[in-house]
Amino acid sequence: MNYIRGDRWSRREFLSTAALAGTGTLLGLRSDVFAAEPPPETTRIRLVRATSICHAPQYIAEELLRGEGFTDVQYLTKATAEIGKTLAAGEADINLHFAGPLIIGLDAGDPMVILAGSHVGCFELFGTDRVRAISDLKGKTVAVPGLGSPPHVFLSIMAAYVGLDSRKDINWITPPPGESIRMLAESKIDAYLGFPPEPQELRAKKIGHVVVNSIKDRPWSQYFCCMVAGNKEFVRKNPIATKRVVRAILKAADVCALHPDQSARFLVDKGFKTQYEYALQALKEIPYGKWREFDPEDAVRFYALRLHEAGMIKSSPQKILAQGTDWRFLRELKKELKA
Repeated sequence: MNYIRGDRWSRREFLSTAALAGTGTLLGLRSDVFAAEPPPETTRIRLVRATSICHAPQYIAEELLRGEGFTDVQYLTKATAEIGKTLAAGEADINLHFAGPLIIGLDAGDPMVILAGSHVGCFELFGTDRVRAISDLKGKTVAVPGLGSPPHVFLSIMAAYVGLDSRKDINWITPPPGESIRMLAESKIDAYLGFPPEPQELRAKKIGHVVVNSIKDRPWSQYFCCMVAGNKEFVRKNPIATKRVVRAILKAADVCALHPDQSARFLVDKGFKTQYEYALQALKEIPYGKWREFDPEDAVRFYALRLHEAGMIKSSPQKILAQGTDWRFLRELKKELKA
């Protein structure tokens, strides 16, 4: 694929932009640090291709991963709710996933490890006129893809934060995929939590109104909602490969922040997404550059506390942090990328 004009990139232009992203100097594909590193222990890397646009950095990272020495870059098509289990089973090696479901998996003993934060803010809670605040969800009907899905987990956390018991106070329903937005438009449900591109579609079609925007509203805007995680055995056996994958994803996050137009076009042209307008809007709104500013340990602690309050995990935040996180790669990359 050779892009030569407009808002499209050639492969060379893409790699050059990614190498420069967020640094001001060439710290990327062929820096002294990079050149001094041994090659990855494996040349195959497997990631998940899911529906949420907020996972854009791992798709944008495809060419960067090849530049990092991975000759076999695979994207497995899975439902978003299956990402954690796919990582735990060793079917995928490293992937972006939502903080809440990751912590629930770690509490259950899934062999995963959180490696870095990706971005803060992406999900939005939409409601009818009957819902003006999270506390208004008491006694209301909310649609989610399934119990235990990322929307269900995040809404349960939000409910617990304002003193609601999501197991008793909210009437959950799980309609077939695609029906929830229609049901919200027809006021057959009271609220719906959407992940990109759903918030962009809901706002464009003027369906419901925004109750909570995690990009703007505290405390949600202060913590990573999506994080980089790996299969524990893969990380143990392949530390060099792990660092190279995390570097590619974080640099791709910089590309998304600096060049949302070209990044959105890249996603559509490569077949990862279909709606350019929604993809572009999401990439412009999501603060991808925040991986440099926020502490992923704070995010794990915050969400673990909320999940414990909601009765969804038994482990303490300290246990989750001790057994389910590994920040050594992030620490090295922050120095290397001058974050």
